[in-house]
Amino acid sequence: MVDSQALEQLLNRGLMNQWYPVLPSWAVAGAPIGITRLSENLVLWRDENGAAHAIEDRCPHRGARLSLGWNLGDRLACWYHGIEVDGTGTVRKVPAVHPCPLEGRRAVKSYPVKETRGAIFVYFGDALHAEPCALELPEQLASDEYGAILCFAKWKCNYRYAIDNVMDPMHGAYLHAMSHSMASGDKTANMQLRKTPTGLIFEKTNQRDVNFDWTEFGDTGAMWLRLEIPYRASAGPGGNFGIAGFVTPVDEAHCMVFFWRTRKCTGWVRDVWQFMYRSKLEGLHWAVLEQDRVVLENMAPNARSREFLYQHDTGLARLRRILEKKAEAQLEALQKAA
Repeated sequence: MVDSQALEQLLNRGLMNQWYPVLPSWAVAGAPIGITRLSENLVLWRDENGAAHAIEDRCPHRGARLSLGWNLGDRLACWYHGIEVDGTGTVRKVPAVHPCPLEGRRAVKSYPVKETRGAIFVYFGDALHAEPCALELPEQLASDEYGAILCFAKWKCNYRYAIDNVMDPMHGAYLHAMSHSMASGDKTANMQLRKTPTGLIFEKTNQRDVNFDWTEFGDTGAMWLRLEIPYRASAGPGGNFGIAGFVTPVDEAHCMVFFWRTRKCTGWVRDVWQFMYRSKLEGLHWAVLEQDRVVLENMAPNARSREFLYQHDTGLARLRRILEKKAEAQLEALQKAA
């Protein structure tokens, strides 16, 4: 039997055995950078070949933050006493004393890293799943036929509220009614849920390609959400404007949102679209994203416990249950192993 408090804590901190985007690629350069994700402290840096590494942000000697130290290429040196730790979490050198039993020990946790589409993904595994699962991205990020521009932000709310927000197509006709892209369409709709090979789609039955009319959830080693918003031809080539989104927990009260803006175009056509997006549309889209942020950050932390859901909330209710089942399975497996 899974303890309800442990279940809620796991759900609030973030499910394990998944890949999560943690930073845009440009944020990790020469110096080590410390971050918190899924309530765990990590330090990221690049080696002399440009490859990104991630380990626990803790020196095994006295617990100082390795992110305050120096990048030596394939390892970090702690600012406090110079202890050198490599990308596997192994202590390579203790310069203050020779010999030292700490040298050669894998003393801090290391994290598998993948870099794609301008973002760094990190795998968070529990004690039973240290080896990473495969990472498959949605088509808009996996295929070279799509252009993709990443925007990301930190929100002061639990990541579950951010997921609920994207899984709620109906809010587009109200919260974003005065925006440049979601001013059209009915404010009343019947909704339906469809299963997919990787998750589900929640959609309006009486409207398509007018507003924010559907959302897809997928679980392919990472959990993602996808939607499309119709655009006029004057907004650039490539058909409907797509969004592929990931929400990464920081801690129980904060999250990072990663939204790739996508359109199906290649070559010079992609260059035209990206230029038009950067020069004309990006500011408008940030304004829409800010509307979501303001609403979610001003909700009470316990808002979920006092809801009254109706038919338009079927999608988010189903997704919540999917996450709960995944959390229950992870806790049961750990209990059984113990």
